[in-house]
Amino acid sequence: MDADVSDSPGTPADPDRPDHSAGGGPADGPRDAAGAAPEDDAAVPPSGGDRGSGADGSDGGAPDGTWGERPAREPQGRGRPWLRWTALAASLLVLVAAGVGWWLYKKLDGNITTDTSAAAELKAYEKERPRPIARDAQNILLIGSDTRSGDNSAYGRDDGGSQRSDTTILLHLAADRGSATAVSIPRDLMAEIPSCHTDDGKATTKRFAQFNSAFELGGTACTIRTVEKMTGIRVDHHMVIDFNGFKDMVDAVDGVEVCLKEPVDDPDAHLKLPAGRQKLDGEEALGYVRARKSIGNGSDTERMDRQQKFLGALVNKMQSNGVLLNPTRLYPVLDAATKSLTTDPGLDSLRDLYDLVRGMRNVPTEKVQFLTVPRRSYPANPNRDELVQPDADQLFAQLRKDEVVTVVPPEEIESGDSQTDHSSGNDTSGRKSGDTDASPTPAPTYSGSNAADDLCGS
Repeated sequence: MDADVSDSPGTPADPDRPDHSAGGGPADGPRDAAGAAPEDDAAVPPSGGDRGSGADGSDGGAPDGTWGERPAREPQGRGRPWLRWTALAASLLVLVAAGVGWWLYKKLDGNITTDTSAAAELKAYEKERPRPIARDAQNILLIGSDTRSGDNSAYGRDDGGSQRSDTTILLHLAADRGSATAVSIPRDLMAEIPSCHTDDGKATTKRFAQFNSAFELGGTACTIRTVEKMTGIRVDHHMVIDFNGFKDMVDAVDGVEVCLKEPVDDPDAHLKLPAGRQKLDGEEALGYVRARKSIGNGSDTERMDRQQKFLGALVNKMQSNGVLLNPTRLYPVLDAATKSLTTDPGLDSLRDLYDLVRGMRNVPTEKVQFLTVPRRSYPANPNRDELVQPDADQLFAQLRKDEVVTVVPPEEIESGDSQTDHSSGNDTSGRKSGDTDASPTPAPTYSGSNAADDLCGS
């Protein structure tokens, strides 16, 4: 018999099956003398047979069916990969949004300049300052600086950095935040200016002088103390805004509409406008509120009225366009405002300013009122003003006690019912001829405007 013919019965070896004679294969195990594997449950049929059937026909606990009949199992960790990618993308978006939001917050927060010197000066004179009366009401002094240094040099000669308060407004926020009353203090008003300290620490002398010189003499602290002495009202916070801040805020709300009865050509104010309704951009708006000789009768009184009405229109524009509730429109306004804003330590963060604005958000525009302190020409100098009494003290008492102040358009004021007209020089305090001091004097009605007024009167 040939040597390559097996003398044992059975099926010939499969020529395609790998040779595991070297060991290590799945069939490697005890073999008989002929080299064949024992016929037991170690053998697995290539197809069609029962998986793991023993010699006695039992299934040994293995599941029924063949390998081909079992559903294929997905590799662990690879099911629905799109879910993992979606979750990862969402997480990245949240992180990016949070990072951008934090960066924007820090940028706006860093724009604000803190006036620590004024806080220190006011603390030194704390015993002289008025005590607050109305709880939760706030009084904020807004000061528009007329410095010509730096970026503001385009609006006049740089006088070495000295500055006076071009516009000063005492803003009273009612305790219930149901109204806001902005009272303008004329820069030419004669006032008692207390002894203050200059930037180099020198003390100034107490004087009776033009109001806006207080800012030049002793800065913000001196202006605050002058206002408090004049009104008896505690100033809780202050803000100083320069020209560029105002201009950029107007641009941020896409301009403000005004109406001109006559065309304006004022090279000093960088203003050339036709008559009629038109939208002013920031540069034009700045010239409009600062112009004095080229619009109207050239008086500072008319200029203050124009400033008040424009500020009212700006507030109305912000509210009507949903700026305060729209982050994409609010950010440019905040950026413009904070870049040119100097405040006391109590308002020097974006959070503080947001809390302030949020408190005013629901004030109806018709309850945002503007007026000027009752005043008339100063007898010793017709180019200066003086307070009209008792109207001025009555107004200050109402604000101090957080009482309602009634402001109506000038055309609705009947003779003798309100503050005097600046040009008349007559005291119309509300008392009729023949009245005695014992006669009751009703609370005066003040001439002014509100944020709901249309600058064109339509």
